[in-house]
Amino acid sequence: MKKSLLRLRGLLPLFVCSVYFVMALRAQSAVPRTLVFFGDSLTAGYGLADPSGESYPALIQEKISAAKLNWRVVNAGLSGETTAGGLRRVDWVLRQPVDLFVLALGANDGLRGTDPALTRTNLQLIIDRVRAKYPKARLVLAGMQMPPAMGGDFSRAFGKIYPELAAKNDVTLIPFLLEDVGGRPDLNQADAIHPSAAGATVVAETVWKTLRPLL
Repeated sequence: MKKSLLRLRGLLPLFVCSVYFVMALRAQSAVPRTLVFFGDSLTAGYGLADPSGESYPALIQEKISAAKLNWRVVNAGLSGETTAGGLRRVDWVLRQPVDLFVLALGANDGLRGTDPALTRTNLQLIIDRVRAKYPKARLVLAGMQMPPAMGGDFSRAFGKIYPELAAKNDVTLIPFLLEDVGGRPDLNQADAIHPSAAGATVVAETVWKTLRPLL
C-alpha cells in the first residue's frame, strides 16, 4: 500500500504538468490567427455604402465565420495607395501578428504609368519585409492587369510582374483580383474602376477559392 502511494505521489507532478500543457494548448488554439489584406482602394472598399461590411475582406471574414474557422481579418487597404506607399507603410502594419498576408497592390502604379520594373522592386521589398518579420507567415499575391488603353507593351510588362514574383518567392498567386469583374459595367461603380457591392461579392469568391485551402 505504501509503495502504491509513493508511486502515485511520484506521478503527481507529471500529471499536473500534463494538465497544464493541455490547458495551454487549448488556450493557444482559442486565439484567432490573423489574416491581413494589404492593398489599395479595391481592398478598402472605396465608394461602397458600407465598406466595413461590403468590401471583399469583410465578405471573406463572413465566409471564415460561416466555416467556423478561427481567423480574424484585418483590412489594411488604403485608397490611393501605390507600391511605394505600401513599402513605407508595411512596417506599421506588421506591428500586429500576421499568419497570412495578402498583398494586393500595384493597380495605382499601373494607372499612373509607373515603370513596371519599379513596381516589381517595391512588391519584392514588401514581400521581403513580411518574411523577415514573420518567417512562418503564408503569403498570397493578388495580381492585377492593365487595360489595353495603357499601351500593349506596358500592359504586357505589367502583367508579367505578378506571376514572376509569385514563382520567384514561392508565394500563392491570385492571377487577377478583378477576374469576372473588370470591364463589366453591371459589377462596377460609375467610375468603371471600383467594384460595386455586387462586384465585391464576385471578388470575394475569387479570393476565397485561393484562401480557403490555406486556412
